[in-house]
Amino acid sequence: MTSTVGFGIDIGGSGMKAAPVDLSDAGKLLADRYRISTPTPATPDAVAEVVVELVQHFDWAGPVGIALPSVVRSGVVHSAANIDDSWIDVDAKALFSSVLGHEVVVMNDADAAGVAEMSFGAGVGRDGVVMALTFGTGIGSALFVDGHLVPNTELGHLEFRGESFERWAAASAKKREELSWKKWAARVSTYVQTIDALFSPDVLIVGGGASKSADKWVPFIETRPEIVVAEFANSAGIVGAAMASNGS
Repeated sequence: MTSTVGFGIDIGGSGMKAAPVDLSDAGKLLADRYRISTPTPATPDAVAEVVVELVQHFDWAGPVGIALPSVVRSGVVHSAANIDDSWIDVDAKALFSSVLGHEVVVMNDADAAGVAEMSFGAGVGRDGVVMALTFGTGIGSALFVDGHLVPNTELGHLEFRGESFERWAAASAKKREELSWKKWAARVSTYVQTIDALFSPDVLIVGGGASKSADKWVPFIETRPEIVVAEFANSAGIVGAAMASNGS
């Protein structure tokens, strides 16, 4: 029998966030999330040290779910877009298990966020093809077909004008280039139109840090699929990772 409480850690390009989650009450955080800046460089050992600090902050002693901005297969990291390149081919599950002394589950960060939204948030009851997109330091993607996750899509790395789409259309690009919300939304429109051409989704769930200001840019997006705003905003990765930690 699984516990109704899980513990999730979301590792991002700029910050690492954690909290215990009540999985019997719509994914409610049981405490304010605790955030520590992602170390620079974000090497495996440096990130592992922060993971230990996050767990100790809550005196957590059970299984831990960890969301990484990477392709993760069987606990092993196969890409490193917003963390250090030294992560590639690292067995993250083994690394984190060894430093924590607890059972650990590791998954792609956007997949974790998508699972949270499909289970407790904007994706509940949505069938067909649903794409959850997170806009923050990069662009994460989670693809669901009739509620089933197709893992590790990483569609923020589609090539556009000789670089990855996320370099041009992530929320970090808005900040870096000091774009207005409307001008940035035009870039997001180009991105989601590309996603539509490739996957013909029925629904797009937009989340990540930028979703906290959804009213400033989502109305300007021009695309065919229905767009809904993520309900968990920047906490979705924590919730999805916590679900994985207890086998949900």
